[in-house]
Amino acid sequence: MPSVPHPQPAALPRRNPGWLAILTLGLGMQLVAAGAEAGPSALESDAEGWIDILPAVDLAGWSRVPVPPKAPLGRAQWHVDSDRKVLVCDGDGGHDMLLLDRVVGDAIFHFEFRYIPVEGASGYNSGAYIRNSADGAIWHQAQFGDANGGYLFGVTPTDGPKPRFFTLKNEVADSRIKPVGEWNVLELTARGPTLSLWVNGATTCRFDACGQAAGQVGVEGEGYRIEFRNLKLKELR
Repeated sequence: MPSVPHPQPAALPRRNPGWLAILTLGLGMQLVAAGAEAGPSALESDAEGWIDILPAVDLAGWSRVPVPPKAPLGRAQWHVDSDRKVLVCDGDGGHDMLLLDRVVGDAIFHFEFRYIPVEGASGYNSGAYIRNSADGAIWHQAQFGDANGGYLFGVTPTDGPKPRFFTLKNEVADSRIKPVGEWNVLELTARGPTLSLWVNGATTCRFDACGQAAGQVGVEGEGYRIEFRNLKLKELR
């Protein structure tokens, strides 16, 4: 995640997990209670219309973007294992985004990931993006770490002169992210002003005030070795 300090919202009161609880916040954020909206992924539900966007070995059609924007890029840390059909971030090339060179509006970004365990390592951290600007100044990220995360945050345009930072960090009751070494299945969906994050069987959160109608999808490298597979995109009509 970009290392910019921002005040965090106060923790919300506990709700009865037996109910489908959606709490509307002042900036259009919504919490989907643990276990709510459980079910198969969009890819499992309907296999039609998906595009395989796993990069080629030369990463053609994808661009590295520094975090924060305009910072110097580190060494090239991304490569594709074509035999295993896996995109790998070595985790030693600094902090960057790898963005698909294609602008999409309403869409679902499906991917799977796992961290590669490193002895003595802790604080595993990475993410994936939807509706980003090409320079990375506007970003909407699914955050995930070691058995934690599973929330949306980012910087989104507003009607005013400045974009607005938002986070659902404290509003996710069950992140559903698995421990280091295990594969996770995630889907980021953008439809109109609403972004939603589905993690390993259920929606964990939703943000209803996205100010970016279209943008790029991608993944993040932030100092930890991580693998991505089954990168697929489905544009919604």
